[in-house]
Amino acid sequence: MLYNIVRALHNIVRWVVLVTAVLALVRAYLGWFQSREFTGSDLRASLFFTSSLDTQLLLGLILFVISPWTRALLTGNFSVMMSDPTMRFFSIEHAPFMLLSVILAHIGGVRARRAPDAAAKFRQLAIFFTLAVVVIILVIPWGRPLFPGLGGI
Repeated sequence: MLYNIVRALHNIVRWVVLVTAVLALVRAYLGWFQSREFTGSDLRASLFFTSSLDTQLLLGLILFVISPWTRALLTGNFSVMMSDPTMRFFSIEHAPFMLLSVILAHIGGVRARRAPDAAAKFRQLAIFFTLAVVVIILVIPWGRPLFPGLGGI
């Protein structure tokens, strides 16, 4: 029961992550290429993106702990798990790469805050957020329902 609730929340929050990623990326690239000043709205957009990633990471860690796939991984039957593409994806591929995306986004945020001028701030955000989003897009389980609980849509 808890597993299904957390999985549904994790599935829904991916849309928050993607929407805030688009917002943060648009602001970063526009600021960088249009030589704008870095404003509080730019900072908030980057913080919304990294905060949504943090929320998603927390839900993912909870899922990882309570997941039946993790139990299978810990039982030591590694060859069986590796032969099942779904098990391998969620146990070995999805989690570490999503963690990498969170790390990349946070590095970008830190480097932007430490950057000496607006152009450098926007450049750091654009580069690191782009890398994070590419990783996210590559390892989102797109085969899952887009909106869980709505009849498999």
